[in-house]
Amino acid sequence: MSTTTASPLGLHRVRAPHGVLPQAALRLDTDPRLAPDEVRVDVSRLNLDAASFRQLREAHDGDGAAVRDAVLALVRERGKVHNPVTGSGGMLIGTVAEAGPDSPLGLRAGMRVATLVSLTLTPLEITDGLRDWDGRSERVPARGHAILFGRSIAAVLPEDLPEELALSVFDVCGAPALTTRVVSSYASPSVLVLGASGKSGSLSLAAARRAGAARLTGVVPDAAEEAALAAAGLADEVVRADARDAVALAALVDEADVTVVCTDVAGCEHAAILATRDGGTVVFFSMATSFSAAALGAEGLARDVTMLIGNGYQPGHSAAALELVRGVPGVRALFERAGAHRGAR
Repeated sequence: MSTTTASPLGLHRVRAPHGVLPQAALRLDTDPRLAPDEVRVDVSRLNLDAASFRQLREAHDGDGAAVRDAVLALVRERGKVHNPVTGSGGMLIGTVAEAGPDSPLGLRAGMRVATLVSLTLTPLEITDGLRDWDGRSERVPARGHAILFGRSIAAVLPEDLPEELALSVFDVCGAPALTTRVVSSYASPSVLVLGASGKSGSLSLAAARRAGAARLTGVVPDAAEEAALAAAGLADEVVRADARDAVALAALVDEADVTVVCTDVAGCEHAAILATRDGGTVVFFSMATSFSAAALGAEGLARDVTMLIGNGYQPGHSAAALELVRGVPGVRALFERAGAHRGAR
């Protein structure tokens, strides 16, 4: 790797094809030697995004060893975690090993951090063969190193929250930030959240409430999720429905001003559009979203809705999400429930 042409966007780390940004690259350079504005992180854990982990698990019929081998192969081949089916990756936590003298990130050696940029654009080398991971959870114990660029984003892990909880929050902190911005642009809107009992869904409900939503409806897939969301008290109405069934869902809910899609399954685009009134907004936070299905579906339904792709970055997004977890008991309860379920697998 040449450090004389280092780019804050990480262009100097792209090995193939030439001229693309790191997220679009087929292969990244994982050389541990740093450019002046880079940071090297000793990795302790990866967090695969929900859509990617679901796809890998289903593709390998729940065989954890096969899932582990698939992730290792991705990292070996691409120098990053970039699922070619879902186009997504995840994030990681670790300890800063070294910061270049010109790094603008404000990180120092020894800091425990979570990256707030996708693993699809983060140079990553795994050195332990993921031997401590059984392939059955999106939480991946790992050893190796990762490289952050001058324009990367990372957050120091808070001391008042368990590491597992903080990682879960950082993984989806863009969702409540953009939900706040969208909901605030309406006067007392009604808000519908698909996948409402999950991490991004619960944070989006809490953020919408604080941003002035007049009515909140949460859609969940089964009785257990329905009970959990009702107990959390985040929604005015909890609806049990298959978010992939547009006609059935539309019959169960009133049209919303804002619909937020936080599911980890494909095929929810049409339901979200049909459940949103003309002049409303649909925010897609699911990595399983199909742009073509959303665009052509809105056209076919003659629905005049604004559709936004959820951006994982908003200024102040990590701090705002942590504040919701600290200040809204129902959000923390759902996060802790999700963590308990992962541990029971």
